[in-house]
Amino acid sequence: MSYKILSKKELCPNQYEITIEAPYVVRNAQAGQFIIFRAEENGERVPLTIADVDKENGALTLVFMAVGYSTKKLAELNVGDELVDLVGPLGQPTHIEKYGTVVCLAGGYGAAPCYLIAKAFKEAGNKVYMIMGARTKELIFWEDKMKNACDELFITTDDGSLGEKGFVTQVLEKIMNNETVNYAIAVGPMPMMRAVAELTRNKGIKTEASMNPIMVDGTGMCGACRVTVGGETKFACVDGPDFDAHLIDFDEVINRCKIYKEEERKRSENCNLLKMEYRR
Repeated sequence: MSYKILSKKELCPNQYEITIEAPYVVRNAQAGQFIIFRAEENGERVPLTIADVDKENGALTLVFMAVGYSTKKLAELNVGDELVDLVGPLGQPTHIEKYGTVVCLAGGYGAAPCYLIAKAFKEAGNKVYMIMGARTKELIFWEDKMKNACDELFITTDDGSLGEKGFVTQVLEKIMNNETVNYAIAVGPMPMMRAVAELTRNKGIKTEASMNPIMVDGTGMCGACRVTVGGETKFACVDGPDFDAHLIDFDEVINRCKIYKEEERKRSENCNLLKMEYRR
């Protein structure tokens, strides 16, 4: 099976959008699901949430940040190049129904998967607000697409360079104070999703978070993506990625992610030391 890159562009610094020929994946793909790819034969398996699909042409759109070895390798590929393999759709799709007023909160590159989610909720007859947040205006992308997917789009930036200065939770609080919100879904950094959950908890607003812990095989076998939800162990790859945000043990997930990042930092330092020793 060929997974040819049909288009590629840099959305903002170090963040890319690629469209891949993947008709068998796209055929059954739904909002909230993800894929796992390998950029090269001996490369690691990396999960990415599905950002958009063109079922008529069998095209899959992904958005990613080139931060690790494999995503940097993916960023080096160009139109006409092929991925070694791509598996999906994986995970449970976002549960779409008519709630009433829905708020989608996207932090950083979490904006990409929020597009299909917001679009699906709007098509189901909901009034949909989208709140996109980033550190600065250079990291905001897909504004026009997002406007088409929702009823009203809000943008926040940490430095105030675009939209409202501050965080997505500030806008969410204003919306909740002005009207009844029936459902909220957060996609982005763990601290942001935890803050959304704390804000909606006292209001009794059904809230879900799209979890993105470390993932290896994507089938529930490795256990790396385990998450404690309501005191029970769940796996983001097969039970999620969406879970009741009020029941997630965010402290546990954040601490586990810190451990992985620290180990990755140590491995990176060791690799650099070995390279320096080799050059000598």
